[in-house]
Amino acid sequence: MIESRFADIGWMDALSGRDTPLRRIDPRAKLLATLGFILAVLSFPKYEVAGLLPFFLYPVVLMSIGDVPVAFVLRRLAVVAPFAVFVGMFNPLLDRQVVAGVGPWVMTGGWLSFASILLRFALTVGATLVVVAGTGIHDVCRGLGALGVPAAFTAQVLFLYRYLFVLVDDGMRMARARALRSFGGRGMGMRVYGHMLGSLLLRTMGRAERIHLAMRCRGFDGQVRTLTRLRFGFADALFLLGWSTAFVLLRCFDLPRRVGGWILGAGT
Repeated sequence: MIESRFADIGWMDALSGRDTPLRRIDPRAKLLATLGFILAVLSFPKYEVAGLLPFFLYPVVLMSIGDVPVAFVLRRLAVVAPFAVFVGMFNPLLDRQVVAGVGPWVMTGGWLSFASILLRFALTVGATLVVVAGTGIHDVCRGLGALGVPAAFTAQVLFLYRYLFVLVDDGMRMARARALRSFGGRGMGMRVYGHMLGSLLLRTMGRAERIHLAMRCRGFDGQVRTLTRLRFGFADALFLLGWSTAFVLLRCFDLPRRVGGWILGAGT
């Protein structure tokens, strides 16, 4: 299962390498627009559910212009969804105030806040996944650096992403070697796993020192340089301005309530 998860991460590189309209947008515009999107989503009251629904337009449009498969995003969301569930799972037990009801059915504030947490999680994490999958981790780090994020942070993210595959590959080889030597189920206890983790840590530290020395010998000074430069054009400014305006309007005007009132008014 772990191997399949990291195969999906490698596939994300293949997704970001394609020439799509989302890929051609400057990463700074996408990062700033996504930051505004996250702030707008998180600014809603804790009981808000209907007002969050129109914000699904942003990740859906990005998936469309970036040709990012919906199944890929849903699989990644399913992996981290238990964290969001754990955050809000006790809300229905702690907040029993009735906020709505239809006949014998009542809705408490705890269930509304729980649903709001799940919606915020799906919106923010989903939009971030789509941006990274449609842009690539390298261009995302370039955009962060151009926006003033310290070079030490962006370099660490790049190195972590690059050598995470190496670390997982080492761990998989150690696990397979242990399985081949565990005759009759011997050597499968937690104590053996502790020794394996310690050995993996020592090997990782040794590799990190060798990589650092090799990079210093080649003149590395903390800056990850590329041959191409970022260019913020008219299309990028239009993308950022258009989505920022949409987020402000969706936040300030309760679109679902207005549409519902218009429908009810037209029906009477």
